[in-house]
Amino acid sequence: MIDLRSDTVTKPSTAMLEAMMQAKLGDDVFNEDPTVIELQDKLAQMFNMETGLFCPSGTMCNQIALKVHTVPLDEIICDRLSHIYYYETAGYAANAQCGIRLIDGDQGRITAQQVKENIQADFDWLPVSKLVVVENTCNKGGGVYYDLEELKKISQVCKENNLRLHLDGARFFNALVASGTSLEDYFGLFDSISICLSKGLGAPIGSVLLGSKSFIKRARKVRKAFGGGMRQVGILAAAGIYALENNIAKLKVDHEHAEILASCLSKQSYVQKVITPQTNIVIFDLIPELEVVRFIDYLASKNIKAIQFGPKTIRMVCHLDINREQIIKVCESLDSFSI
Repeated sequence: MIDLRSDTVTKPSTAMLEAMMQAKLGDDVFNEDPTVIELQDKLAQMFNMETGLFCPSGTMCNQIALKVHTVPLDEIICDRLSHIYYYETAGYAANAQCGIRLIDGDQGRITAQQVKENIQADFDWLPVSKLVVVENTCNKGGGVYYDLEELKKISQVCKENNLRLHLDGARFFNALVASGTSLEDYFGLFDSISICLSKGLGAPIGSVLLGSKSFIKRARKVRKAFGGGMRQVGILAAAGIYALENNIAKLKVDHEHAEILASCLSKQSYVQKVITPQTNIVIFDLIPELEVVRFIDYLASKNIKAIQFGPKTIRMVCHLDINREQIIKVCESLDSFSI
């Protein structure tokens, strides 16, 4: 089976499993798991942040960040395609008890000027603008990444207006590899960062929330309240360490595979539109007369899995467990389909 539904479907390699089996363990609720501490410190050092917090998922990292950065009746500014709005079951309202102000950006990317224009005035009947969230890369936008200079401008607007800035970096390393920028370029831009290890990097589970020591101290309490306190979880943290040390460079191959798929799809008469991929995500629309379910069923008959992403939209995601031979097979199946 060629599973293109998501880059979360990867399985640990033999080498990753061996690293997990050799992990030194402790109790992370007591902050005594040495492998978790190693992972947190490693990422904090990479991003020039004071410390980190290992969590089960990127959603939990994001939700903790929203909760710690805000108080009830505050407002969060983000693009309308943002993961925190689209795919976290209104957690901003349930957990942080905040409103959300949606910006119509460019495939999930907002600008500094848009942030400035959406800061609320100080009136009793308006929420307090407190937090800006940027998603890099943006999943719903087709895996596009931010221009570094625009992020610098957004960061400056936030600093000038006493706003916190959180990076939902679930696929940040994809952005890093595709843009050719370095980690040092992003130092000092964000108040908190969420990094996912279980997407393109291939770990089976886990994300790390990065921030200041005071921020993470509060975040540990919120994680516990959310049910995210874990015990001998170094066995999973070890997979994250292995992923960071071995799989970042491999993301370039995923991006190449996405370009091949997009090129093939753009030639098909039954495809109305393909978002040009910048990283590992390919999003395309079928023509009105073709039902999405019929096309997905056809792919399934060829042992290919894709996911519906809208009324006429399909998403395919390239990842560590997909090789060039499989991509060629997918293209052959796409060429063979007829209405």
